[in-house]
Amino acid sequence: MTHIKVTVDGTRYEDEVAPRLLLAHYLRDRLGLTGTPIGCDTSNCGACTVDLDGATVKSCSVLAVQADGCTVTTVQGLAENGEWTALQRAFHERHGLQCGYCTPGMIMAARDLLRENPRPSSDEVREALEGNLCRCTGYQNIVRAVLAAAGQPDGEQDRQRHGQQNGKPDASGRPVGEEVTA
Repeated sequence: MTHIKVTVDGTRYEDEVAPRLLLAHYLRDRLGLTGTPIGCDTSNCGACTVDLDGATVKSCSVLAVQADGCTVTTVQGLAENGEWTALQRAFHERHGLQCGYCTPGMIMAARDLLRENPRPSSDEVREALEGNLCRCTGYQNIVRAVLAAAGQPDGEQDRQRHGQQNGKPDASGRPVGEEVTA
């Protein structure tokens, strides 16, 4: 057994753990933080994504002993004074979930994206979430939720980047910015 000290969602813990215990199992089985699901145990799905000292990690690929001395934030530690964050509210309001199994990992990955890039395009959101799998939603509402949390109308920045103004056509009926060929 190995002695670890770790702060999880603002609470400090000291425990004896087996050297091969995964962080995901430590969070769920030892600490009772079941908001971090285990989807695959192979780091493919991203459902178990948490924040470890400011970086997102898939907790099924990190040993609990590697978190010794670290601060871990799970989806359960995001709300402040019982109030959801803007990102959590956006997932709820934009229906960025269906069964909800992938949602904790999606929220944690999206949170990391918004820290790095507070005004992402929909393409940037999709790229940032490509390590997180959802088998239910088709991702569109997840992307909309992240854009809403960033204070952007759905896809507005992408239309501007491609030369369109809110997708409205000009007098000729073509979207603004469309190339005209003779």
